[in-house]
Amino acid sequence: MIGRRRLSLGEAEAAVEQAVVDFERLGEHAAAFQGHDVGFCCLGTTRARAGADGFVRVDRDYVAQAAELARAGGCKHFVLQSSRGANAQSRFLYLRVKGEVENLVQAVGFDHCTILRPAVLLCKRQESRPMEWIAQQFLGTVALLFPTAYSVPVEMVARAMVACALQPGKGRVKVLENGAIHELGKAVPQQGT
Repeated sequence: MIGRRRLSLGEAEAAVEQAVVDFERLGEHAAAFQGHDVGFCCLGTTRARAGADGFVRVDRDYVAQAAELARAGGCKHFVLQSSRGANAQSRFLYLRVKGEVENLVQAVGFDHCTILRPAVLLCKRQESRPMEWIAQQFLGTVALLFPTAYSVPVEMVARAMVACALQPGKGRVKVLENGAIHELGKAVPQQGT
C-alpha cells in the first residue's frame, strides 16, 4: 500500500506493507512501485481542501506519475477510481481533471486498464464536508428506491475493484459506470460472509 500517510488498518495491519511516500518527490520512491502485477489508485483531494492548483496536482499529476512508476515497475493491470461524468473537455474543473487523468493513465500502456466512474460515494469521512453530508443523506434515501442511479457505497467500489482485478476481461481498456460498479461489486462477497 503506497500512500501519503500510514493508515490504521486494525487486524489487517500486520498483513499489509505500507510505504509512506512524499508525492512531491514521487520519483525518489520508484522502488515502492516495483514488482506489483495490479495497481489500485484511489488518490484524490478536494478543491476546497487543496485549492484549484492543488486539486489538479493531486488528482491528475500525482496519479499520472504513480501510473508511470507502476508500469515501469512491472504493473500489468492498473485500476483507477475516477468519477461519473469524467470528460477532458468539460468546462467544470473536477470533471475535466478526472477526464484528463483517465486519458493520461490509458496512455501509459498497461496490458489492462480499468477505470471506475462511480457516482456520489456513500461513506463516512473524518473531515467535515457539510454539503456532501447533505447530499449523502438525500442520496442514501433515494438509493433505497433506485440503488444504482445516483450513488454507490465505497465498499461496493472496493469490491468492484477487486473483482475486475481477479477477472480483467477482454480488451486493454475497460470503463465501468456506476451501474456496472454495483453489478461487479456484488460478485465479490462482503467481508465476513
